[in-house]
Amino acid sequence: MFKLNRIAFAASALAVISTPALAADYVEPAPLPIAELNGWYLRGDIGMTNQQVDDIDNVLFDDTFVVRDKNFEAGMSFGGGVGYVFNRWLRADVTGEYRGEAEFHGFDTWTDINGDPRFNDYTAKKSEWLALANVYVDLGSWHGISPFVGAGIGAANVKISSFRDSGIAYAVANDPSSAFPTQAYANDHDEWNFAWALYAGLGFQVTPATTIEFAYRYLDMGDAESGDIIAFDGTNNEDNPMQFEDITSHDLRLGVRYTFW
Repeated sequence: MFKLNRIAFAASALAVISTPALAADYVEPAPLPIAELNGWYLRGDIGMTNQQVDDIDNVLFDDTFVVRDKNFEAGMSFGGGVGYVFNRWLRADVTGEYRGEAEFHGFDTWTDINGDPRFNDYTAKKSEWLALANVYVDLGSWHGISPFVGAGIGAANVKISSFRDSGIAYAVANDPSSAFPTQAYANDHDEWNFAWALYAGLGFQVTPATTIEFAYRYLDMGDAESGDIIAFDGTNNEDNPMQFEDITSHDLRLGVRYTFW
């Protein structure tokens, strides 16, 4: 019995002595690296456009013409695209978009050869097809909300249609009564321009694959013009389209991205 007790005591002592050594030899494994997310995505967007034109001009304008008003009404935009997420910070896409017709209203005053005041009242419609290549930087994520900024370049096909010019015709010298109301029109015209854009917005991740975006975009689409302005009686003595100089837009956009991780 005494011999067995000594054996048990020795075994216990050995276990106590060896425990620190075993603990010192144990190394906690390093955490596995987090995989960087990447993959293709599809997107769709709708938006409201708030457009401006820097100036309007025509070859028949002289120094007496003063543009008093030039504005576009708000319009709608509809678009889609395909893109790629490179990592948690960087993504890019190519988008196509139709920007619906926006009504234009313009008004100018001028002085005829007799020194009498005259005016012109303009109306038109404008629409665009827009293609952009965009790159975005996501600025981190907090509870599924990711602010981002971006920029894009591409091309815009800007169309001016339904142009009308209501005003007062030139009077004969020394005969103010010879002036009379008149109406002119212009045929539709479209042209392709270089376009560029800047973005800022928020992404809301609702599922691992689906993100809803709310964004602001500043868009520059270059210049546009109507067809030649033709008087109601068919008179058109020279090349005289109405020029719309430097068309820009402040857009609010709602989009959805679906990513194939």
